Amino acid sequence: MNNSISTKKNSAMNSIITQAGILAAAGFISRIIGLLYTSPLSGIIGDLGLGYYTSAYNYYTIILLVSSYSIPSAISKVMAGKLAVGEYKNAHRLFVGALIYVLVIGAIASAFLYFGAGLFVEEDAIPVLRVFAPTIFIYGILGVLRGYFQAHKNMVPTSASQIFEQIANALVSVGAAYFLITFTTGHSLFGAAPLSAITDPKEYEISRAARGAIGSALGTGTGVVIALIFMFIVYMKIRPGFKKDIAADKHENIDSARSIIKMITLIVTPFILSTAMSNLASTVNNKLFTSFYPYIRHLENTEVTSHWGIFAGKSMKISNIPIAFASAMAAAMIPSVAQLIAADKKAEARDKIGLAVKATMLISIPCAVGLFVLASPVTLLLYPNTLPNITLAQHSLMALSSSVIFFALSTLNSSILQGLGKVNTPIINAGIALAIQTAVGVVLLLFTNLDVFSIAITSTLYSAIIAVLNQLAVRRNIGYKQEMLRTFVLPFAASLIMGGAAYGVYRLVLHFTGSMRLSVIPAIIVSIPVYFIALLLVRAVTEEELKAFPKGTSLVRIAKKLRLMK
Repeated sequence: MNNSISTKKNSAMNSIITQAGILAAAGFISRIIGLLYTSPLSGIIGDLGLGYYTSAYNYYTIILLVSSYSIPSAISKVMAGKLAVGEYKNAHRLFVGALIYVLVIGAIASAFLYFGAGLFVEEDAIPVLRVFAPTIFIYGILGVLRGYFQAHKNMVPTSASQIFEQIANALVSVGAAYFLITFTTGHSLFGAAPLSAITDPKEYEISRAARGAIGSALGTGTGVVIALIFMFIVYMKIRPGFKKDIAADKHENIDSARSIIKMITLIVTPFILSTAMSNLASTVNNKLFTSFYPYIRHLENTEVTSHWGIFAGKSMKISNIPIAFASAMAAAMIPSVAQLIAADKKAEARDKIGLAVKATMLISIPCAVGLFVLASPVTLLLYPNTLPNITLAQHSLMALSSSVIFFALSTLNSSILQGLGKVNTPIINAGIALAIQTAVGVVLLLFTNLDVFSIAITSTLYSAIIAVLNQLAVRRNIGYKQEMLRTFVLPFAASLIMGGAAYGVYRLVLHFTGSMRLSVIPAIIVSIPVYFIALLLVRAVTEEELKAFPKGTSLVRIAKKLRLMK
C-alpha cells in the first residue's frame, strides 16, 4: 500500500517536472535564439540602437503585462478547477469569455501605447514604441489559447509556439533592421529626415540607431503573429476532442455570461497586478538610469543610452536564460497546486512545492556560479562586437549572476502563492522590494560613480528581497518549510566545484589558443558532467528525487555504474 502511494506521488511529481521540462526546454531554446540574433542585431544597430529598443521594450512589456501577459496563467488556473470536476461546458464558456475580454482590453491597451508613446520614452524612441503597440492586441488572443492548453496540462503547443515565435522574431528583427538602415537611406521614416540628407555625425548615428530599433520591434510583432497562427491551427485540429468532452458533460449548473466575466476579472486582475509589479523594477531602473541619471550628472544622453543597451540588451539577456526553467516550473505548478488545494490535499501540495523549489535551485545555482566565473568569455561568445566595452559588460553580468537564483526562486514562489489563492501577497511583496531598490538606486546614482553597475546592484537587491518575502509567505500560508541543506547548501557546494573546474579548463585552453571565445566552449562542456558528479558526491539528491526528473531512471543507472550512488 505504501509503495503504491509512493509510486503515485513520484508519478505526479514526475508529471509536473516533465511538463515544466517541456516548457523550460522551449524557453531555453527561445532565449538562446534570442541571444544568437541579438549578436548580429547589435552589430547592425549598435549599442545606441539596443538602448532605444530596450527602453521602448520595457514600456511595451509593462502595458502588455497589464493587459494580456498574465492571461495564460490566470486562465489555466480557473479552467483547471473546472476541468478537475468535469465541467467542460463551463470551461469552454470561460475560454470564450476570456477571448472577448482580451479583445476589448487589448484594443484599449494598444491604442493607449500608440497615442501615448511620448509619455514614456524620449523622442527618438517614440516610433519604436509605436511599432510595438499592435502586438499587445495580438498577444492577448495568443495568451488565451496558451492558457487553454496549459489548463489541460498540455505544454507542448505552448512550447512549440514559443520556439516558432522566437525564430520569426530573430529573422525579421535582423532582416528588417538591416533593410531599414541599408535600403531606405534616401527615404524618410516616420517623419524623420532621410539618412542620406543628414550631415551631422551625431544626428546620423541617432537616426540610424532608431531605424534599426524599429526593425527589431517589427520582429517582435511578427513572432507573435506566427505563434498565434500556429496555436490556432493546433486548436482547430484537436477541437473535435474538446467538443466531445463538452457534449458528454451532464452538469446542469451552467455559468452565466455575467458570472464568467466577473470570474475572469476577479482572477485576472490580481495576476496582472502581481506580474506587472514584479516586472516594474526594470522599467523604473530604465527611467532612473536613462532620464534621472544624465539629468542630475549633466551627462551625454547617447552615451548613457549606449551603456543601458549593453546592460539591458546583453548582460541582462544572458542572466535571464536560466530563469526560463523557473518560469516553466511556475506555469506547470499553478493548475496543479490549485487543484490540490481545492481537493484539500495540502500534504501532497507541500511535497510538490518542495520538489519544484529543489529542481529549480539545482539548475539556477550552478548557472549563477557559471555566469560569474565565465562572465567575460560568455559575453564575447554571444556578442563578439562587445570587445571595446567588455569590462562594462563583464562586470554587469558578474553583478547580476546571483540574481539568477533569487529571480528563479521568487518567480516560482509567486506562482505557488497564486495557486494557493494568495494572489495579493506577491503584489505586496514586489511593492516592498521595488520601494527599497528604487531608494537604493537613487542614492547610488547620486553619490557614487558606479554608473550602470548601480542598476545591477539594485536589480540584484530587488530579486533577493522579493525571493525572501515570497518564500516566507508560502511557508506561512501552507505550513511548508523548505529543506535547506540539500536544496541550497549542497547544490552550492557542488556548483563551486563545477565553477573551479570550468574556470581551470577555460584558462588552460586559453593558454594554448589565445581565444576567449574558443576557450569557453570546452569549459562549458566539462562543467556539466562535473556538476552532476559533484551533486552525487556531496549527496545533494536522492535516488527518488533523481528519478522524478525527465530521463531520471537513465541518470540513476549511470550514477550506479559509476558507483556514485548505491
